[in-house]
Amino acid sequence: MMFNLVIGQYVPLDSVIHRMDPRSKLISVFMFVVIVFLANNWLTNVLLILFCLGGILTSKISPAFLFRGLRSILIIVLLTFFLNLFFTGGGPLLLHIGWVRIYQNGLIQSIFITNRILVIIVMTTLLTLTTSPMEITDGMETLLNPLKKIKVPVHEFALMMAISLRFIPTLLEETEKIIKAQAARGSDFTSGSLKSRMKAIVPLLVPLFVSAFKRAEDLAMAMEARGYHGDFGRTRLHKLVWKRRDTLLLLTMGLLTVALILARL
Repeated sequence: MMFNLVIGQYVPLDSVIHRMDPRSKLISVFMFVVIVFLANNWLTNVLLILFCLGGILTSKISPAFLFRGLRSILIIVLLTFFLNLFFTGGGPLLLHIGWVRIYQNGLIQSIFITNRILVIIVMTTLLTLTTSPMEITDGMETLLNPLKKIKVPVHEFALMMAISLRFIPTLLEETEKIIKAQAARGSDFTSGSLKSRMKAIVPLLVPLFVSAFKRAEDLAMAMEARGYHGDFGRTRLHKLVWKRRDTLLLLTMGLLTVALILARL
């Protein structure tokens, strides 16, 4: 299931979101992550869900492809849901079986927190699906340019983030190859006790780390051979252009923020 992960992948399509300036998308996602915590009732959570659905439809990304790729993090979402469900009290008692007690406030809180996590994951995933790693690097570097005045290595930081996103699918693919190779030699990752499964994973980590370091070394040598010297004297093939649709996106985020604040009252 983990090999279907879509985080870090880029899907080249011709949609309005794909054509937007990466700076507007980065600002919008940052704003969305912040205003998500304004949602404290059913109406505000529904507004967040509708906004996410609108983003998915506008991006032309297949909803089935998106949610199929997010199944691998379902265990984290379910764990968060049940932890809040069992350990948050308040309100009428809905269910009492042995030591398990489920209260109305606990159930509502679990739904709200789970929804926050899901919409954040969906929106951040849409960012990587509709924006190439190079665009993310350029947009992040441009937005953080003021920090250069206090000697912050903005370019190196942005490049590091872009490379990390780019290599997530590559490392997952490498992991799948190693698992298949070891399974062909008799290794079993799916049966036995939890302790035996953990032991079977240990031999998987060594070749994976070796492969990761090898790829990092090859990348460093390739960048050096092409004359990479950081931000000094660097030019861009494609210049970022802020258009009206980018302004409309930020206005939409502002309207969503106002709607969430009003819906809280």
